Amino acid sequence: MRIRALACGMLFLCLILSSPIMALSSDPGPENITLKSSDSSKKDPAVFPHKIHQDSLTCGECHHGMVDGKQAAYTEGMEIQKCESCHNSEVLGGKKEGKYELDNFKGAGHGNCLECHKTVAKEDSSKKKLKSCGTCHQK
Repeated sequence: MRIRALACGMLFLCLILSSPIMALSSDPGPENITLKSSDSSKKDPAVFPHKIHQDSLTCGECHHGMVDGKQAAYTEGMEIQKCESCHNSEVLGGKKEGKYELDNFKGAGHGNCLECHKTVAKEDSSKKKLKSCGTCHQK
């Protein structure tokens, strides 16, 4: 009985001490993010409602990394870097996916975000406005 009480006490102590660490490691990021390309694009920056997307998607549906020059799936705890860390001409020079150039932020954003918006709008006609530029590029 004494060993059980000691074990429960130790478990409780571990949970209490680890909760701040767990909270830090599961940082959900900002609620909204303004996405701006470093090039001299004439489009307004995209306003990305991060929290709204987190409520309906998993992190790995948008985020990924790069290992040995190839896209690597997101894993829990992976450091999230700016898209332009890899989506630039030095790292992905000349690479395309469909009609989108992957070696720049605009191509990566449109390839991932716009294509997802088109799919969602196609599946739910009440969300057809998702396909318009003004959904993300607000004036």
